[in-house]
Amino acid sequence: MLVVQRNGQTTVISGWKAWLMGLGLVLSAIAGFILLAFLFIGIAITIGALLLVIVPAAIALMLLGTIRRRQP
Repeated sequence: MLVVQRNGQTTVISGWKAWLMGLGLVLSAIAGFILLAFLFIGIAITIGALLLVIVPAAIALMLLGTIRRRQP
């Protein structure tokens, strides 16, 4: 049984309509969680790919800097 209060009026929803509304709420919550999971996985993959490029490039630049510093 669902009780909705709007503008001072109380509406009671029961039976198959309440089950249908509850099912819609559960399905929309699951869809929201799935979208959030895809978003977080995408962010994690993006950060990982950037680190795979940036860290070796930084190491290479540091090595080039030390080689240049040793030469007179």
